[in-house]
Amino acid sequence: MRHTSIPHASVQAPRADTTPPRLHLPEDVAAVLGCSAWWVKDRARRRLIPYTRVGRAYRFTDEHLAEIIRMNEARPAVPLQPPSTAPATPSRPRSSASSTVPVPTTRLQARPPRRARQDRFGTAA
Repeated sequence: MRHTSIPHASVQAPRADTTPPRLHLPEDVAAVLGCSAWWVKDRARRRLIPYTRVGRAYRFTDEHLAEIIRMNEARPAVPLQPPSTAPATPSRPRSSASSTVPVPTTRLQARPPRRARQDRFGTAA
């Protein structure tokens, strides 16, 4: 039977020289985005923007900030096109039958005042 060797806790694996990413506070992110810290915390709480949670605090890396900016970027819906030289397709003519049909009207009638109704039923005040 063959056992795989598990490195002992005192033996550390070789690591590359990488520095941990800088973590920004919600207030810092809000200042960069031009919004309130409440907005940043609320969006993170609802998981609408990327974040890192350290304990009970929200923290944001530079990559998170760039992604938040990309997520909220607005692009034009339809690019402008130059007018074409082809003849325009004629629009459908409106039917005149729908505009000449009279709309039925109902005449509203006011109900009698409460005093008059009580007298009609023979109730004494």
